Amino acid sequence: MPQMPKRVKFRKQQRGKLRGVASRGNYVAYGDYGLQCMETGWLTARQIEAGRVAATHFLRREGKVYVRAFPDKPISKKPLETRMGKGKAEPEYWVACIREGAILYELAGVPAPVARQALLRVAHKMPYRCRFVERRHV
Repeated sequence: MPQMPKRVKFRKQQRGKLRGVASRGNYVAYGDYGLQCMETGWLTARQIEAGRVAATHFLRREGKVYVRAFPDKPISKKPLETRMGKGKAEPEYWVACIREGAILYELAGVPAPVARQALLRVAHKMPYRCRFVERRHV
């Protein structure tokens, strides 16, 4: 089931602007390997869930999958053939605002070739270009 917040302070939000690169959430923090987004945009809750399902299905419940993107922005949409006016529509779905360089998924407990294949399958589900990254050991 797609993710969404349990409750929010305001039901509707404005669209906003997504500029710049990710300054937070741009390195592998929990797992050993990650999937980094190379473009900026919205990622819907259904796309995030599709990626998670693809990873867990490929890994056959081995290792651990961390989902770093959470859809916290409501997107409203008016019904088709509706006249102008009558206020803002109800929230239709939820999105996560993703900046360039953000880590979307992380994997732990699997070897590098398996992690690369699993995250490649996840990348096919994403609407933006992504790349495979490893944890930086300092």
